[in-house]
Amino acid sequence: MTSRFADGLAVGSDLVATAERAIGQALSRLGGKADLVCFFICGDDPDDVARAGSRAMAAAPGAHVIGCSATGVIGDGQGIELTPSVSAWAATLDGARLTTFALETLTAEDRFMVVGLPERHPDDHVAILLADPYSFPTDAFVEKSAEVLGDLPLIGGLANGLSGRGSVRLFADGEVYTEGAIGVLLSGDINVSTVVSQGCRPIGPSMVVTRSEENLLLELAGQPALARLEDIVSDLEEDDRELVASGLQIGLAMDEYADRHEHGDFLIRGVLGIDPEREAVAVGDVIEVGRTVRFQVRDAATADDDLYTLLDSHREQLGRVDGALLFACNGRGSAMFGTADHDAVALRDTLGALGMAGFFAAGEIGPVAGHNHVHGFTASVLVFSPSRR
Repeated sequence: MTSRFADGLAVGSDLVATAERAIGQALSRLGGKADLVCFFICGDDPDDVARAGSRAMAAAPGAHVIGCSATGVIGDGQGIELTPSVSAWAATLDGARLTTFALETLTAEDRFMVVGLPERHPDDHVAILLADPYSFPTDAFVEKSAEVLGDLPLIGGLANGLSGRGSVRLFADGEVYTEGAIGVLLSGDINVSTVVSQGCRPIGPSMVVTRSEENLLLELAGQPALARLEDIVSDLEEDDRELVASGLQIGLAMDEYADRHEHGDFLIRGVLGIDPEREAVAVGDVIEVGRTVRFQVRDAATADDDLYTLLDSHREQLGRVDGALLFACNGRGSAMFGTADHDAVALRDTLGALGMAGFFAAGEIGPVAGHNHVHGFTASVLVFSPSRR
């Protein structure tokens, strides 16, 4: 049994024609019947995006097809931002079983319930998830996914549109959705793995949270959290102080029992601000007393090194890699690296020539240390390699 992968990219204001070209490129390069097609559309008008998506689905008869709107797309070894464009990815997955799904949220009082999840089987490997961040509770769903999905990895991203709220469009097997989430479950004889590059560098020491209140850190290692942060920043070089000013992060240690917590050992969350009166630091998560944390900074050099290191290691473990889907934060690309091509080029440099496509997401979904999370400023990659059999 063999699997094949190919991608396509087209740019143009006539989105329907652009979608046809991108899908056509991917299918012609595949050189055979596609089992799964993914596509991503950047366009000014949500109605045009919907029409282009419908045309893209119709252009791949017999395949399972999913896709979404985005503020930028990735394909053909490059990224395109804020410009009408379509990227496409096609795969022949002999031996695999594919199940597309659409999720919606039902609310009752102060609780919500997600319906539409596919039935689990022992040979399930991964689910690709594309969600509307304005209507679907992605963070809560992903963080609690283990309660329903067990150890199934989730990977994907939060869709968006150039007009923000109301402009998101999701596509799955002929249907167009304006809210919720869609995806595909990959099962059977297929070899897939994930890479999540958070691209942060620790500063200061690791510290235990000794007092907190919801998302406020009140005390770190027995001292006011703000005082701890000020001490750390005062000891930094000027360049790192500038990075703190431009966007400080905090890392939650993934293994509380490790002797040391260094680069790559943390789940990254943003620092939202400070409360001088309470000497507190507000962060983008609820961190319980007893957790180990360490402040972090992010810059282009660190993000570049982190992605290349992880991909190189992954390639060494897997040997040959044939295909990949890339979900990169819309804060990466030209905003971070000065070029929209960086992450696409990194995959080609490390994994070799392969069928690869994706989009710039408003949040990235991927597993870290065996648990699914929603990330920011991250590159989440789904990697396809030859079957172990």
